[in-house]
Amino acid sequence: MLVLETSRLTLRRMSAGDAAFICRLLNEPSFLQYIGDRGVRTIEDARRYIETGPMAMYARVGFGLFIVELKATGAPIGICGLLKRDTLDDVDVGFAFVPEYWRQGYAYESAAATLEYGRTAHKLSRIVAITSLDNPPSIGLLEKLGFRFERTIRMGDRGEDVRLFGLSTGTTETEKTT
Repeated sequence: MLVLETSRLTLRRMSAGDAAFICRLLNEPSFLQYIGDRGVRTIEDARRYIETGPMAMYARVGFGLFIVELKATGAPIGICGLLKRDTLDDVDVGFAFVPEYWRQGYAYESAAATLEYGRTAHKLSRIVAITSLDNPPSIGLLEKLGFRFERTIRMGDRGEDVRLFGLSTGTTETEKTT
């Protein structure tokens, strides 16, 4: 299901049919280093990840991680979306792309569209983002999107320290109730 469109990209809900791409993305060395090991090694693991992660979140809160595709070819190049984690008070934005599509503006383009979607479709007044302590490209992207570093927090099963960034979307509490 198509959720967002930009000049060069489409963002759509994940399905079990995306398992091969998700398996590849989640096993990229950069994903493992900066985001973490999700234990996805096979296509079946990827299907389970999609069903219990993104698809379950769509059903629970109406949003989640989306597949980012090139509009011209339909080729999947990454994921971007909003997450509601039990460990954070606010919704956060997340993104990851396969390396051959880095440094072409796709992460910025998809994340900016996702933030606008969160503000308008879900009336989110604040969105956060987390990065590992040593991820300069993601930190730079978050700052370009208007996020500001707030503090270091401990997250994850292993109690890792991560950087927390925040962004006020301009949506007011009054708008949220209308």
